[in-house]
Amino acid sequence: MAKAMKIAIVDDEQDMRQSISQWLALSGFDTEVFPGAEDALKSINADYPGIVVTDIRMPGMDGMSFLKRLMAQDSSLPVIMITGHGDVPMAVEAMRVGAFDFLEKPFNPDRMTELAKRATQRRRLAMDNRALRKELSDGTGLMKKLIGASPVMDRLREDILDLGQADGHVLIDGETGTGKTLAAHALHAVGPRAARKFVILSCAAHTEEELTTKLFEGDPEASVLPLVEEARGGTLCLEDIEALSAALQARLLTFINDQGTPAETRIVAICNLQEQGKTCEDALRPDLFYRLAAMKITLPPLRQRGEDILMLFTRLSEQFADEYGCDAPEVSAQEAAQLLQAPWPGNVRQLINVAERAVLQNRRGSGTIASLLMTEEDESQPVMTTDGKPLKEYVEAFERMLIDNTMRRHRGSIVNVMEELCLPRRTLNEKMAKYGLQRSDYLG
Repeated sequence: MAKAMKIAIVDDEQDMRQSISQWLALSGFDTEVFPGAEDALKSINADYPGIVVTDIRMPGMDGMSFLKRLMAQDSSLPVIMITGHGDVPMAVEAMRVGAFDFLEKPFNPDRMTELAKRATQRRRLAMDNRALRKELSDGTGLMKKLIGASPVMDRLREDILDLGQADGHVLIDGETGTGKTLAAHALHAVGPRAARKFVILSCAAHTEEELTTKLFEGDPEASVLPLVEEARGGTLCLEDIEALSAALQARLLTFINDQGTPAETRIVAICNLQEQGKTCEDALRPDLFYRLAAMKITLPPLRQRGEDILMLFTRLSEQFADEYGCDAPEVSAQEAAQLLQAPWPGNVRQLINVAERAVLQNRRGSGTIASLLMTEEDESQPVMTTDGKPLKEYVEAFERMLIDNTMRRHRGSIVNVMEELCLPRRTLNEKMAKYGLQRSDYLG
């Protein structure tokens, strides 16, 4: 469950700040109060996990000066301004400076709750995007998102960073389960639109009439904007772009052409046709395809990622073992080879399922990894690819996995790893250097 966003309430009148705090707390928010802007600035920094509600007229630093200080350190921080009678022009100026919205006293508490919900949702999205952008740009946390040390994954991360900084529309394709939607989120998170909206729609999940309404018409009576407008300034991600009818493709192309350069709304289109032996170019009208595919990312299938398969299996099985309160299964050399040879038609999504079932089997004390890789048509033999690999590749992949697992289990204790694997110190050091393993990654 996501941690509740904080709401900092800043007002020099004690009764007012306490009543706002009590109302929002009853609405499920985590509140903290400050009698003035100077006190609040001691606790609110660029990474503040929440929003700010502040009065405009306060002694010392007033609300406008406070807002400018907050915007200077984090322009994406939602700030709701509270105005007194006659302060509406000042509140309008605050909106120009960067305020999220304003409320005029006396205000409706339900309106306050509604604004707080919208503001905290925007803040959570901005914080999530910022964290993902940080992971991708400086390498921290990459194992959690785009795990893998294979050349194809290195290239994918480079493509995401490069195209994320560009401003054109992007087409993402690849087999099912390879992480296309994650790549779309990452593209948005590492680019200049990161603080703006990321709106996603599955074109295959709706009828043509529903898509027309959601994308281009909205619901004026309910004050619901069409998604092309809701995403303005940010990114509109269209999953299953191949499901759009010819009429909707034409309308989308018109929208793209009318935007000009740079585009106000960036389109990231995800295509899911590879398994059917077709391409997105087969399904889209040529002019739309070439507008979207000027920048293109293809997610690599798992079978092309080499020893990433063992790395992923190890991490996933450890996570599931923690979740189920049991030990992760130990992988033999034969099972490692079987994992590396399997065709993985479901890619990472399939590997997640296999890792979870392997942990459950291990908890019961029965079953093998090989049994989880069997086809439905022939349950007597595990599925293997026809592409053979040199024995040396299998041996090295298994060796790396074994050292990695042992280092993790012993929390980086070289002595314990040497003893368990019966390796002299120099040999262990050489192998760790060869496989890019660093002791510092396992400490603690």
